[in-house]
Amino acid sequence: MKDLSFLIPIRLDTIQRLENLLVVVQFLRSHFDSPILIYEASSYSTGMVSSLIGKEAAYTFEEDGDTIFHRTKYINKLVDLSSTPFVAVWDCDVIIPPNQLKTAVQKLREGRSGFVFPYKKEFLDTGIIIREIFIKERKIEILLSQKGKMTPLYGPDPIGGAFLANRKDYRTIGMENPNFYGWGREDGERLHRWKGMGYKHSRIEGPLFHLSHPRGMNSSFHNDREDQGKWNDILRIKSLGKKELIKEIQRWDRA
Repeated sequence: MKDLSFLIPIRLDTIQRLENLLVVVQFLRSHFDSPILIYEASSYSTGMVSSLIGKEAAYTFEEDGDTIFHRTKYINKLVDLSSTPFVAVWDCDVIIPPNQLKTAVQKLREGRSGFVFPYKKEFLDTGIIIREIFIKERKIEILLSQKGKMTPLYGPDPIGGAFLANRKDYRTIGMENPNFYGWGREDGERLHRWKGMGYKHSRIEGPLFHLSHPRGMNSSFHNDREDQGKWNDILRIKSLGKKELIKEIQRWDRA
């Protein structure tokens, strides 16, 4: 799958997130000969990620003193850095069975969809114990066999965690909306924009596994007012036609 790049934006706020990143990169590398691009934005660089990742992925660091991780902005930067016809926007805590990814890429290659979620319905949090067992063994069969013990997140039709895209189509629809600042709701806005711009999306049968980690300020809403404001933005985007969406995208500040 050399025609696909995995794009992973990170702000490592706990040791568990660092562990998850290393496990995810190793898992992807063990199954695919695809470029992996990591973009870390933080107040300072410890050098740990670049040292531990080594040549397994292309690593970029940007100094950013903001306590809030502006994830949408850094995803857009990763898209600009990529050069393959297809990209996979990937959370650093996500594991998906390789056969689902292969099927998703094939859909993009055949032009049947511009955007593909490589899972359907099952967005499962592993919990601490199953996470530790998987990290020790690194076998997808462990996760598949323990699904019944995991906690479903973001149901019944989850759209976060990971998606694949035709890079040209993704750029045409504006990539990520930089007005979505901080954690949450950008996945819903993005999906409505795909539809409003006339692009098809599809799903692949099978689960997504989320490796558990403590949730800090960049893994939850800061307050109800922020959440409501993002909902209002989603409803506004949903109400726009294609021409209005194009004008909206052109006004976005991508600095």
